[in-house]
Amino acid sequence: MPDQQTTVLELRELMQEFVAQRQWERFHNPKNLAMGLVIEGAELMEHFQWLDLPASADLVEKPEARSAIADEIADVACYVLALVNVMHLDLSTAVRAKMAKNQQKYPAEEYRGRYEKPKH
Repeated sequence: MPDQQTTVLELRELMQEFVAQRQWERFHNPKNLAMGLVIEGAELMEHFQWLDLPASADLVEKPEARSAIADEIADVACYVLALVNVMHLDLSTAVRAKMAKNQQKYPAEEYRGRYEKPKH
């Protein structure tokens, strides 16, 4: 089902069911999941390593590469979902809270079209 028809809760439950069916709960702790998340993030980065910006944009248009990159993105998302499950966090609340902090830290009128580290 596409994003428009899938809730975060459904994805969390899908991940929880996958873990439970394999009895992996004992391996799923914040440390292991955070490490797995970073490892999967590195695997995602490998697809773009050594490419300049135009080449990286071209890469994601190639069906085979796009599929492999989508798999890595899904792995990252699965680790995030597993981590929020173990920590009993509400992902939507956490993302909204962080975005509110980001809006304060990077006001649109000050950062529109450019980026630099905040002065404060």
